[in-house]
This record gives sequence, C-alpha cells and structure tokens, in this order.
Amino acid sequence: MTFTATDLGEALISDVPQPAYTLALNGQDISGRFRGRLIGLTLVDNRGFEADQLDIELDDHDGMLELPEKGVHLSLGLGWADTGVVDKGRYKVDELEHTGPPDRLTIRARSADLGSDLTTRKERSFRDKTIGAIVRAIAGKNELVAVIAAKLANQVVEHLDQTGESDANLLTRMAKDYDAIATVKQGKLLFIKAGEALSASGIPLPTVLITRASGDTHSFMVADRDNYNGVKAFYQDTRLAKKGEVVIDASNAVAVKEAPAPSKGRKKRPTAKPRVTAYPNPDNVKVLRHTYATKANAERAARAEWARMQRGVANFSITLARGRPDLFPELPAVVSGWKPQIDNTGWTITKVTHHLTERGYITTLELEIKPAELQEEAASDAPWRP
Repeated sequence: MTFTATDLGEALISDVPQPAYTLALNGQDISGRFRGRLIGLTLVDNRGFEADQLDIELDDHDGMLELPEKGVHLSLGLGWADTGVVDKGRYKVDELEHTGPPDRLTIRARSADLGSDLTTRKERSFRDKTIGAIVRAIAGKNELVAVIAAKLANQVVEHLDQTGESDANLLTRMAKDYDAIATVKQGKLLFIKAGEALSASGIPLPTVLITRASGDTHSFMVADRDNYNGVKAFYQDTRLAKKGEVVIDASNAVAVKEAPAPSKGRKKRPTAKPRVTAYPNPDNVKVLRHTYATKANAERAARAEWARMQRGVANFSITLARGRPDLFPELPAVVSGWKPQIDNTGWTITKVTHHLTERGYITTLELEIKPAELQEEAASDAPWRP
C-alpha cells in the first residue's frame, strides 16, 4: 500500500503533486498506521561505510502509537503519487525517543546491510593477493555479492595486515590507498574508484541533469588547494634495506630520496639521485602517517590522497524543491543555470538527504568535482578557478 503524505481526496489540492511513501515492518506494510501522524521523515544516504540513517518523527498526541521493538527492520519507499515510489532499502531500528508535551515518537534506524561479521575485529594477513580476491573473500564471509571495478580487481596487494581490525575498517583503509569507495548497498559489496559511477550490478550509471529551475537553494564554495603543495609518503623495504619517501605534487611528479644500504669494504661511487621537485613552501607538504612496505605502495597512497585533496577544492550543494528519490551517492551530475564555471564542471554526488513531511518532499545534494575533471586539469597543467 502506498500512502500519500496528504489526503488525496481533498478536491482543492487534487491537482498538486503529492509526496508519497511506503513503510514495511519486517515485510508487512504499515504505511496506513501513520496517516495524519507523520511530522517528518528524513533519510541520509552516505557514501562508503558510513551508515545511512532513517529518522521518522510521529505525532502521538492521543498516546495511541505503539513503540516498535529495537532490532526490527523497516523497508522504505519514497516518491510522488503521480510517479510512484522508489525502493530506498532496509533499515534496522536501533533507537527510540518519546518526548512531550506535545507527545512525539522518533524512530531512528540505520542501514541493515552492515552485518555483524563486517564489524567484528579479526586477526589475519593477506600476501600477494589481488584486490578482487580480498574483496570477494570478505564478501563471501558476509553473504554479499562482490562488485569490483575492472581497473582495480587485478591489482596485487603485496602485503596487508588485519590486526584487531574489522572487515569494514580494512576495506575502508584499502580503499583509501587506491582512491576508491568501499560500501555495501542492496546486498552487494562494492569496491569502485571514487567518482566512477557504477550500479550495484557493475553497470555504468547515467549522468543526471540538475537545472537551477528545479532547485530551491544552493551553496558553492571554493577552497584554496594551495594549503598543501603535495603529499609525501614513506616506505621501508626491509629486504633491500632501503628507506625512502615519495612525493606527489600538482604536476603529478614523483620525487624519491633513498638511503643506500650500508656496504662493507670499498665504498661505491654514489649514483645520481632522482630530481626532487621544488616547492614554493617545502614545509607545506601533507605527510601520510603510515609507512608503506614498498615504494609502489607509498606512491599509490600518495597519489590517492592527492586526488582526494583536489576533489575537495570546490564543493556544491543544492536543495531541490521537488524531491528526487532516484538520486544517490556516486551518481555523476551535470548542472545548468548557475555561473559558467559551475555549469562547465563535471560533478559527482557524494551525499543525498531526503526530507518528507505531510506538506512536501525535498532532496538536498552534496557534490564534488569528478576525478576526470582533475585528470584533464593535471594534463593541461591549468588550475581550476572560479
């Protein structure tokens, strides 16, 4: 049963699009119980392993509402009476709050995809395993289907320790080193490049168009990315007795400094060292805390961190006057109707907040620059500017 947030029988508003939602408790539709009681429903859809959160606030002025048990599962659908609702997933109730007067009941639930085994700490190591093999092993243990980006699946991880760490945290850490996103959606464990729009089945997602006419409010901000001139990562290769550092800067150059292994007897003539990129402020380089096992791992992590820093250069948020239940994180977006520098930039949706009341339904989007935009900029060596 689909329940519209206002009475569709009212002739005076029959021609106005009405927000609609469905709620099912452990598979049984309970939407009708909330008729005339809904104060507000908010769904925050996050990227990565940050749990999605559903908040439902209900009017209990007559004391007739029953408190649901913690741990039950709610399935949510959002949309409009004229176009239907979109399935927004399952959520596990983990918090209840009753306040008053006037009496109100707030139900809080979080995405139910994160099983207990994903958050249980483990002790193990992976050696010379591909990303695909590691992700599939974790997915299998948690009864999930693995979806892995083709450009990541065959990359070999030389050594990865999981010490007192959950699978969710391990995947997040590994994703950070490869500038990827690890998340669980609709029973699938996704490990994809950040900003690489793939559905849960691995199919490329279409680019969505957002016009200013569909927006209510917006906020655009440019941060000074020159706060850091580069990213430095250290590596320690015990087999070759080498210590070194890798630096990634705006031109994607790599600088390596190596301390040669101590030798006995005759001293070897020192070999020429690779050129070190000169920075306007050499002390203003972001240093990664972790020491990596190999130079390749250090370089990969530094490149991934530099790419993340660049995506944070410009941020754009939009509140849509008519809610869009079809939008979710990682969708690529094109915007139109703002400044040319905003419209001409490719964006990726990073966070979606749906808010529905008995009077309306709005969606707030947070966006960041697509990685492809940054790659084109690096190739041209032309800084993005508003």
